[in-house]
Amino acid sequence: MTCLHLLLTLVFAVSLGTPVEIQRPRGVPLTKKQFYEESKPFTCLDGSRTIPFDRVNDDYCDCKDGSDEPGTAACPNGSFHCTNAGYRPMFIPSSRINDGICDCCDTTDEYNSGAKCENTCKELGRKEREVLQKMAEITKEGFLLKQQLIEEAKKGREEKQGKVTDMQENKKQLEEKVEALRTVKEAAEQPEKEAKERHLKAWEEQKAAIRLEKDKAKMAEAFLELDDNSDGFVSVSELQSHAELDPDADGTLTETEVQGLMGGAAQVDTSTFESVWTNIKDKYHSEVSRKEADMSRLMTFEVVLGKFGSTLSWLCVVQAPPTVKTPEKSHEDEEAMPPYDPDTQALIEGWLCCQSYSSIRLNIEKELSFDFGPDAEFTYMYSQCYELSTSEYIYRLCPFNRALWGREKNRPENNKYLVMKYEHGTGCWQGPNRSTTVKLTCGKETVVTSTSEPSRCEYLMEFTTPAVCQEPANTEPSPHGHEEL
Repeated sequence: MTCLHLLLTLVFAVSLGTPVEIQRPRGVPLTKKQFYEESKPFTCLDGSRTIPFDRVNDDYCDCKDGSDEPGTAACPNGSFHCTNAGYRPMFIPSSRINDGICDCCDTTDEYNSGAKCENTCKELGRKEREVLQKMAEITKEGFLLKQQLIEEAKKGREEKQGKVTDMQENKKQLEEKVEALRTVKEAAEQPEKEAKERHLKAWEEQKAAIRLEKDKAKMAEAFLELDDNSDGFVSVSELQSHAELDPDADGTLTETEVQGLMGGAAQVDTSTFESVWTNIKDKYHSEVSRKEADMSRLMTFEVVLGKFGSTLSWLCVVQAPPTVKTPEKSHEDEEAMPPYDPDTQALIEGWLCCQSYSSIRLNIEKELSFDFGPDAEFTYMYSQCYELSTSEYIYRLCPFNRALWGREKNRPENNKYLVMKYEHGTGCWQGPNRSTTVKLTCGKETVVTSTSEPSRCEYLMEFTTPAVCQEPANTEPSPHGHEEL
């Protein structure tokens, strides 16, 4: 048998610690050695045909599945097994055999190409063992933290459930007290209510009388101002001097418009002026107020000069804002509602206390209704947010805020707590609504480690937390020392 057919390999017998030589065709994993018996004809692994054994690895493809050429590139669909002692065994497409590129870390794929390959399996195995050891330490520490989280969540849940029970009892007692106060107050407040209504009615009537007297005084003052010749009459020409009374606001108060305001009369005396006053009082400005306003505007003009170099270049006049006088406090403003009597105040405070109790209780019950994992290990994330800052954005993750537990395809149902789904976000420009998938991995810290956008408007977050750390196995990480060779 030529060296092309067989590759001598060693397997360490764990119990004896001594190497044992096992012969099998090149490129065949130890798990399939039984199909390649040199003393028997070879049957293609798909069962399609049987050939003499010397046609195995003869660089000619006889089997449709390529199983007769595990160590050559003869079959396009064949695969070559790299033993990679000290590291991970692997399969590569048979087309890569003797192609001048080292694919197997033990160099076995380039046995006849002349390529200068270096066996790097030990170094790769060493680095992997370091990574595995580090991961094992993180898992161990993370699992201890997880146990603490579970214990804290258990205590917190018991406290919240007890608080809800106490609040329900206190709320019941408080509602009974409020109802008793309400009954007492309703029986006692009727006389007070009637007295307040009488007082309010009298006050409204008094205010109406005061307003009427003020209106009559203004009307008399306006008549005297308008009667320029003091003949006891207000004429069309005298009223026409008040342009602010222009009905159509076109800037001109015509004689016809004045007659309309005066009810068609040419002049009116004090007895008939009341009907005219009704038409003009909302727009009328007294002479005194107009003169005061004109003087105020003159006094508040400022001349602002601007210079360009030493030459006066422009001049403009601007009006300063008018001075606003603080109005005197009227009798109406002073009429404020007196404070509630003690019974009413107690009733209001009791009702507000009931509302506050209900709100707090509902918030606690909402928190208790969340699915925080099989052992409530995710409870500590409630009402918390975690951020990751990049050069362009700040990503913010708030677990249990409109998030649902998801489950990746081909992942067991009991591992659904490794994925969170956020869907129906704001829409992208001419695209779908945004969504985010959060993948949870074991870690000592609770942090967002990375973000990406695999598809447009579909984001992926990597998130570490001790809440998903599993209890580590008792065995040490495999150094690839006793696997098939």
